[in-house]
Amino acid sequence: MTDKELFIQIYNENIKRDGADKLLDFLENKSDFFTAPASTRYHNAFEGGLLRHSLNVYECMCAYMERARVKEQYGLTASAESIAIVALLHDVCKVNFYRTSWRNAKNEKTGQWEKVPYYEIHDTLPYGHGEKSVYMVSGFMRLSREEAMAIRWHMGFSGTEDKNSVGKALEMFPLAFALSVADMEASYFLEGSEK
Repeated sequence: MTDKELFIQIYNENIKRDGADKLLDFLENKSDFFTAPASTRYHNAFEGGLLRHSLNVYECMCAYMERARVKEQYGLTASAESIAIVALLHDVCKVNFYRTSWRNAKNEKTGQWEKVPYYEIHDTLPYGHGEKSVYMVSGFMRLSREEAMAIRWHMGFSGTEDKNSVGKALEMFPLAFALSVADMEASYFLEGSEK
C-alpha cells in the first residue's frame, strides 16, 4: 500500500464529519499535499515528505494515546476521529507552500558545478503556522475547540510563540500536548535532517 492509499484509508475510516469529503477532495485535486516536502531542509525534505510526516505523526500519536497512563493520569480521552484529524491535518498549512527552484552545487565525485533542484518557501497565504492549518481545515469542516487548539499549538515549545502562551495552551488542552509530543517524536526521531 502506498503512503497516499494509507492516508486515504485512515482518513476515510476515522473522519466522518460534514465537509471531510470536500477537504479530502481539496487535498487530492487542488493541492500538492501528497507530493509536497515537509520542510526545505530539516525533516522529510523530499517529494512526498509532508504525507510521510503526517502518517508518522498519526502513528506516534496512536502509540502515545494507547498508553494507559496517559488516559488515566491526564484524562486524555480523544476519539479516533479527533486523533486522525489533528495528526493527519496539523500541517495542512504546508500545502502549496513550497516550490522547486535551482541552485549550483559542486558534484563531490566529479568536482564539477551542476544545477541541482531544491525546495524554497513560496507562501501565498502568510497566516502563521498552526493557526493557518486551523484556518484551512475550518474552511471545510468544523473543529472542536480542543482539536483547533491541538493543531494551533502542535509546535509546542519549538515554535516562535511566547513560551507562557504555549505552556498555558498545553496545560489547558491535553490533546495539544499529545500532538506536540507526537510531532516532535516524528520530526526528530523518525525523520530528522539526516534520515
